Amino acid sequence: MKKSLPILFLFTLFFTDSFEQTRPNILWITIEDSSPQFFGCYGNKNARTPVIDRLAKEGVRFTNAFSTGTVCSPSRSTIITGVRTYELGCGNHRSYIPIPDYIHGFPLFLQQAGYYATNNVKTDYNFLKADEFIREAWNESSAKAGWWNRTPGKPFFAVFNFMDSHQSRTMTDTYEKYTKEVINQLPASDRIGDNDFDVPPFYRNSPEMRKQLARVYNSIKLTDNKIGKLLKRLDDDHLTDSTIIFFYADHGEGIPRGKTNGINLGYRVPFVIWFPPMYKHLSPWGTGMITDELIDFEDLAPTLISLAGGTAPEYLKGRILIGSRRSPKSDHLLLSSDRSDNGIDMIRSITDGRYMYSRNYLPFTPEVHYIRYMEIGDIKNQMRQDLAENKLNALQKRLFEPRPAEYLFDIEKDVWETANLMNSAGAKTVLERMRKLLDKEILASRDVMFLPEYEINRLKGTTPYEFRQSEKNYPLTAIYKMASLSGERGNQSASQQARGLKDANKIIRYWAAIGLRSQNSAVLKSHRAELLQAMHDDYPPVSVTAAAIVYNEFDNSEARELLKKFSSDNNMDIALMAINYMLYVRIRQPFVETVKAVHLMDGRSYNVKAACLDFLGSLKLVPNTPAFEE
Repeated sequence: MKKSLPILFLFTLFFTDSFEQTRPNILWITIEDSSPQFFGCYGNKNARTPVIDRLAKEGVRFTNAFSTGTVCSPSRSTIITGVRTYELGCGNHRSYIPIPDYIHGFPLFLQQAGYYATNNVKTDYNFLKADEFIREAWNESSAKAGWWNRTPGKPFFAVFNFMDSHQSRTMTDTYEKYTKEVINQLPASDRIGDNDFDVPPFYRNSPEMRKQLARVYNSIKLTDNKIGKLLKRLDDDHLTDSTIIFFYADHGEGIPRGKTNGINLGYRVPFVIWFPPMYKHLSPWGTGMITDELIDFEDLAPTLISLAGGTAPEYLKGRILIGSRRSPKSDHLLLSSDRSDNGIDMIRSITDGRYMYSRNYLPFTPEVHYIRYMEIGDIKNQMRQDLAENKLNALQKRLFEPRPAEYLFDIEKDVWETANLMNSAGAKTVLERMRKLLDKEILASRDVMFLPEYEINRLKGTTPYEFRQSEKNYPLTAIYKMASLSGERGNQSASQQARGLKDANKIIRYWAAIGLRSQNSAVLKSHRAELLQAMHDDYPPVSVTAAAIVYNEFDNSEARELLKKFSSDNNMDIALMAINYMLYVRIRQPFVETVKAVHLMDGRSYNVKAACLDFLGSLKLVPNTPAFEE
């Protein structure tokens, strides 16, 4: 006689299967380097994105979704951990910073809640021991990963990353490679011609620029086609009716002025959530809707953990967007942009969805500053050629000029951010509110990126995330008081910065020097003595910055030799600072032979070599071709 199963076992089996079936599958579609302005569902009548447009029409389209960074590895670090880069310390692109052992990739918590978690295939996380981190976070992370490898009936979280809209395709690869990898993959009827779209006003409307901008539209069209194939497979596997679909880009558009730049074009992303009828009750917005709710990538990890039925760890501070545990709405967001490859920078931004306020802490560099990976692109070379031939209007030239300390754009009325409202009487109230919010949020978050990268990389026995939490170790209030002057121009701020050069705290001295680097020549004449003394500061970030100022303003031979010395320093952070400073001095010829020699030195990092090539390329001493990409 057949032995019956114990009642408890039957109950457990029934309960488990039933519970598995009540939880949604989650499909996560991420694309590269894309801004909403280039998609049909966001109002671009020239775009051809029917698959994405259908998801948006049937689902929930977000008009105020933002990346927490403007380049891939910092942005993806926040996505996978749920912790902001300026708290983790990994805001500088590919900096490989240690993070605490208790911070995990959020898919681990989905696994613990019973989900099968897969990633196909990009990771690009910006911290040490990434391989261990990836193995722990995912059941599978490979080009073959997907829901199809799970145990039947097990709920899944499957990520698919589409690379076709990446900056490499839209501007950096040769046109021949783009033709092979994008144009030739599109049916003739899908291809967008050079005259089939409007040109953003900050670009010259010329045949040469149109040829390059068509790459953006065709790359997105190819992406849309591939997403359609993925959704068909989901449907063929009879999973569409049980799967919530997320679609978004990892940060803003990869063309010059977007990616790497701390304005709306760098931060804002297309973002859609699609709910099947089975799970539409989970959507607080309904379906077939548009929402202006403010969200950013910090919100993704806690939302997904909650959606899977798990409990988020305490270190996650983002909002839960979906379900019964939904968090209250935010009325503003703090966003950040730091170094990308060899292009040093630091920007912090506040947005309320209507306005974007950005604070430029290194405004002596322009919006389209030197980054080798962008300089090898035809579009960037065309822009520089048009500048040299005086073919650009005032707005287009502005991209190559030193930035103001602050930007304030009405991104509802001025979608391409052409009019800075900093001096507008009508925007004074908004400006004051944004300034106060920025100060408050930076101090509350204890933004560790106000340490120079040189200092972050020298931390021992701790992580930047943990180090920043102690006011004794990291007196951010005092540091930020000096840093917040950086970019201001005038006698009052310069006097405070000159006094700061003698502060006992080396980080305050560093920010005093950085601030003086952006001051006008007339102001700096009054502080020559303090700057000459600062060249001999025992803290290298202060010394190299002071030397750059003294050389640029006073053509001082000692400062010139110090810059040469620092450019070949064995510390790559100091060498990179020196070469970046050389790129933005008025007289660069005395450094040519030094930079050539540094580029050939053994043991130089990619960023130092790339900065050397940018320096030589800026003087037309090497061709701007992919052959010079390191």
